[in-house]
Amino acid sequence: MNSMRGKTKMATDGRWVAPVRIIFLVLCLLIASTGTYGQTLPSKARILEKMKLANDYFINDRNHDPCTNCLAGILPSNIWTRAVYYEGALAYFAVSKDSAALAHAVKWGTFHSWNISSITTTNADDQCAGQSYIDLYRLDEKPERIANIKACIDRMMNNSSNNFWTWIDAIQMAMPIFAKLGVQYDDTKYFDKMYRLFNYPKTTLGLYNQKDSLWWRDETFKSAKSPSGKNIYWSRGNGWVFAALVRVLDELPSTDSHREEYETIVKEMAGALKEVQRSDGFWNENLADPDHFGGPEVTGTGLFTFGMAWGINNGLLSAADYLPTIEKAWGAIADSAIFSNGKLGYVQGTGDSPGANGHGRTNVTPSRNIVPDFDDYGLGCVLLAGSEVAKLAGGQTGLSRTRNPSISRPAVHKVFGNRPVAVDLPHGTPIFLTLFDLTGKVVARKRVHRGALDHIHRLNCSEKAYVAKTVCQREWEAGANPVSGYDPTPQGAYVTPRRVP
Repeated sequence: MNSMRGKTKMATDGRWVAPVRIIFLVLCLLIASTGTYGQTLPSKARILEKMKLANDYFINDRNHDPCTNCLAGILPSNIWTRAVYYEGALAYFAVSKDSAALAHAVKWGTFHSWNISSITTTNADDQCAGQSYIDLYRLDEKPERIANIKACIDRMMNNSSNNFWTWIDAIQMAMPIFAKLGVQYDDTKYFDKMYRLFNYPKTTLGLYNQKDSLWWRDETFKSAKSPSGKNIYWSRGNGWVFAALVRVLDELPSTDSHREEYETIVKEMAGALKEVQRSDGFWNENLADPDHFGGPEVTGTGLFTFGMAWGINNGLLSAADYLPTIEKAWGAIADSAIFSNGKLGYVQGTGDSPGANGHGRTNVTPSRNIVPDFDDYGLGCVLLAGSEVAKLAGGQTGLSRTRNPSISRPAVHKVFGNRPVAVDLPHGTPIFLTLFDLTGKVVARKRVHRGALDHIHRLNCSEKAYVAKTVCQREWEAGANPVSGYDPTPQGAYVTPRRVP
């Protein structure tokens, strides 16, 4: 098996230089196919305008500044509802470079001293803020940003019990944290524990109904029925799982033994979700019964749109099959759920089932003017959706999208030419090396340090026993100052045009 050779060295101007070479075959594949999936979506600019409108409406309201007891129930702003918002806000920042969104997130983390409720908690809801803390740490490696969430998860790592996630919301709240820590510290034990925790609700509790490819919210719903005798598959609950798996896959190396299982569930769920989308582009609160509090609901819709768009962007789902679904869904969000002033409608309040609207309120019919008990997590779901739809519309694809590598010729020439690519790396910037096969699958991902760059040349496809493909390429990323033409994300700025999981 052939692999790209070359070592990082320092250029005369003090910058680290990563030689990036690729064979003529791959260059031709990239240049030959310049179509884009986003031909029938709004432009990337229009999508970002809608996202900014909604996000500015939220952050410009001083009631959404970080606080110790200002949320419903006299709760602090580092609980799960606000944490989900920041997941979306940072995804929005990654595609927009909106400095206000980033500043608001840093202000939030700093206000809470990067704390969760307690480092002893095993409650996934209380851990959720850690996802954004880790992403903000990746942008600026201040130890306090990651210390508390790592300490909390490490305690769970040392706990032999795996029965903590008894409701499917927990999968979204905490599962991606394990994936992020496993990547950050190059430690597969996080991935192993993550799978055991995930398998408890999936298999032990049997919450995933493989026949319908949808999830019951918890054990109490396995025997529950809607008034017409149908199953109750709560839309947002299924959205939590769908989004969580996508966020995990976005981190997880292809060498992980359970990656294929996660991918299979995403594909199964996507197929089931596609079949029950409403004609107006939204999904109902009960995915199995449109008459059970039927009507537009934006949180589940946002999470499903996010997962499907990510699936196309990363080669897991077919654009021919799912782009029409995404177009309808984003149209519903942008044209109906988002008001002209940026306010968000159709947000179901907190709860666990169709009709719930927070703090004991039940039997609430969906409505554009509904007032949820918390107004933050709904926007997070929408911003997650928009972040991936914007990439889809803008053609931000790479080697994994061999059917649609819509990369401009100048960018391809710059990155894959025979000359080195120089990247400015401030002191302390993390550096990662990633290997891909020709389909774009991650073969290996390794964090390296300037003082130990001499070992990089030993990492190649052959050593990872990845024998199904014939060519590997190397890909470099750094944490700041992207190469011209590429977008920084919470994971860093990339020298090559494929986003690194």
